[in-house]
Amino acid sequence: MTSNTDGTSVAPENPTPISDKKRAAPDTSKNGGVSRRALLTGSAIGAGVGLALGAGGATTVAAIRANNLTAGYAEPTVEPSLGYEGDEPGYGGESLPCHGAHQAGITTLPAAHARYLAFTLKPETDRDAIMRMLRILTDDIEGLVSGAGPLADPEPELAARPSRLTITVGVGSELVKRVDSAKVPAWLAPLPAFKLDELTPEYSGGDLLIVLQADSQMPISHAARMMHRDLASFATPTWFQQGFRQSRGAEAPGKTMRNLMGQVDGTVNPSPEDDDFSELVWIDGTEKGEGWLKGGSALVFRRIRMELDTWDQVDRPGREDTIGRTLDTGAPITGGDESTPMDFEAKNALGLPAIPITAHSRRAHSTDPSERIYRRAINYDEGTEAGLVFVCYQRDPRKQFVPIQERLDELDMLNEWVTHTGSAVFAMLPGFKSGDIIGASLFN
Repeated sequence: MTSNTDGTSVAPENPTPISDKKRAAPDTSKNGGVSRRALLTGSAIGAGVGLALGAGGATTVAAIRANNLTAGYAEPTVEPSLGYEGDEPGYGGESLPCHGAHQAGITTLPAAHARYLAFTLKPETDRDAIMRMLRILTDDIEGLVSGAGPLADPEPELAARPSRLTITVGVGSELVKRVDSAKVPAWLAPLPAFKLDELTPEYSGGDLLIVLQADSQMPISHAARMMHRDLASFATPTWFQQGFRQSRGAEAPGKTMRNLMGQVDGTVNPSPEDDDFSELVWIDGTEKGEGWLKGGSALVFRRIRMELDTWDQVDRPGREDTIGRTLDTGAPITGGDESTPMDFEAKNALGLPAIPITAHSRRAHSTDPSERIYRRAINYDEGTEAGLVFVCYQRDPRKQFVPIQERLDELDMLNEWVTHTGSAVFAMLPGFKSGDIIGASLFN
């Protein structure tokens, strides 16, 4: 598990008092029953409406938050919720701002819970409709993560305790094509077929991805309902995937998570503090069709089913040889601790490689430093099936994720107990400023 400074930050000095920032539940009778969608998409007529929703409008969450952000693209800091319960004890009242050069939820300290929502655009959703959809999403994001709730949220009380909720948006190739086909990156396409895949449409593809993460299920559930409600005119649900890791406070901050096989999962992950992190993860906009994506990233989603019943039958030495690491600390089986570099030259008493040639860690390893990915996995357990939701970020999946997965697909001892059943690739949009619309660069 990796983290950045937002995991340990505190509220800004001398913040605006909570009582001055709380927002009451909207009363639609004051605007003649005008719907929230009409307000946001501009179909409501009247100077009053236009002024209220302008970039400098005093009623927007962006305006409420303005005094809590430093100039430019500030690193997210933990702030009090703008909801009516924001000043009550507990981490539920913690809020992470959504504005910046990159979207929140990518390098943010991983949350205890996550939900991935994929949608397919309706045939009639054209360029203009996509712009309206993104405008609605922007308001939802700002309202939900702040704790204030979006405009006309029917249950603003459920948004009041965001628990560090982040909402991250990605788009598929079809959505980009409907706006401007010349802006589709070459990598924004289904991954090449891997021989051991058993993919199902229930967990594959999609034109729009919404990633919800928080330390409590309540804000995720409420946010998901808002997303489904507000996207209903533009898209239909394609699939969703819920996941979890250790609950907040259950272990030391920064500790690498464990998957349901008991393995330490996420060792040697690039850190946002690394000198080459930007080169690995953030798109710089210099490649053809990628100018609008500067500050964004490429997400690869893989749903991996685990055969836990047969895995349980393997003895401990067999499990550790399968991975090439010890189960207790995640250290290489050749010795050291979790951060010790793998010694692939070491031999055992018989003169054979101490780390088997088919061990997962050996097959995933690359001598090319540019062939690395930023992993952000979570576990899933649906009662009759359990596994790993493997998610990674990079500049170009063809040059980073695909070579790694090809080696694993060809010869990896772990394949005996795991099966990839879902797959998707999305372009995660760049971050956005207060007053802007997420994804606005796609229309420039």
